[in-house]
Amino acid sequence: MFDLLKKSVYAAIGVAVMTRETVEELGRKIANEAKLSESEGRQFVDELLKKSDETRAAMEKMVNETVASTLKKINVPSRTELENIENRLRVLEVKMGKSGT
Repeated sequence: MFDLLKKSVYAAIGVAVMTRETVEELGRKIANEAKLSESEGRQFVDELLKKSDETRAAMEKMVNETVASTLKKINVPSRTELENIENRLRVLEVKMGKSGT
């Protein structure tokens, strides 16, 4: 049971990283081998593309959350925090009569 789950996850990851053209080609090949009708084959390819897009988006979200969490843990400032510091520095430079650039 675990092997089946593991293989399914690996397959989903594989489909997620494929290009759209590669997913379409794979879908058409599977549809031909399964002897699906043209409409069934097109529906299968469309579903495969949709699942590929959904998996890619979910993986991207997971990676972004992991990176953000890691950066927060090691105390790396965000772009917004750095921009706020730059703005405060510009204000102080103007008050002191110095040019920041």
